[in-house]
Amino acid sequence: MAPHDFWQEIHPPGSFVDAGEFTSFYVAALEDGRQLRLPIRVLDDGDHALASLIVNQASFDVLDALAESLAEKIRPMNVDIVAGLPTLGLTLAAALAQKLGHGRYIPLGTSRKFWYRDELSVALSSITTPTQQKRLYIDPRMLPLLEGRRVALIDDVISSGASIVAGLDLLAACGIEPVVIGAAMLQSERWRERLAAAGPQWMARTVGVFATPMLERNAAGRWQAQRSSSRT
Repeated sequence: MAPHDFWQEIHPPGSFVDAGEFTSFYVAALEDGRQLRLPIRVLDDGDHALASLIVNQASFDVLDALAESLAEKIRPMNVDIVAGLPTLGLTLAAALAQKLGHGRYIPLGTSRKFWYRDELSVALSSITTPTQQKRLYIDPRMLPLLEGRRVALIDDVISSGASIVAGLDLLAACGIEPVVIGAAMLQSERWRERLAAAGPQWMARTVGVFATPMLERNAAGRWQAQRSSSRT
């Protein structure tokens, strides 16, 4: 597949045989059996890899399917407002808010405007931009839309958990505790420890459309789920 071909189509169930080994792409399955091909990103050690999703490069059909599936999981929680994490989470958060019948959503940001307040910001790190030193901000003008309301905190992928915990810390500084954390993909198991350390309630409040494991290279040179990693 050409790089630009990924994330462009949701395939019917059974389109690709999942034999537990992968070469050029990983086959992720939604709960209804539909399949999505994800590129495999090799990590620095050369022996481990992750399935990748960049939702703002996905087709509208794929984004729509992921937002609808996430909305089905979040709808019973009676969320009043959706808050999105930058950068990629903003695309999914906006689509999700529409699926939930909301007229708007709240984008968190990394670009400081002159009217922002330093006490309403936290340090932010990202697995996809590890060398950049960022801060996560909330527009003070948006606080009345969040205070006293049932908030969903949304990112496109939960991987290391760093971005989600930063979002939780920022909202906590504003006196806000989300009722749910949502993402299109839960990537490997690395995020669980960090999120559990942030508070015992967060594991039960975190939902994703699908999950992907840490991958390891086998003796045949193909990729398979790491033995200690779960695919559920």
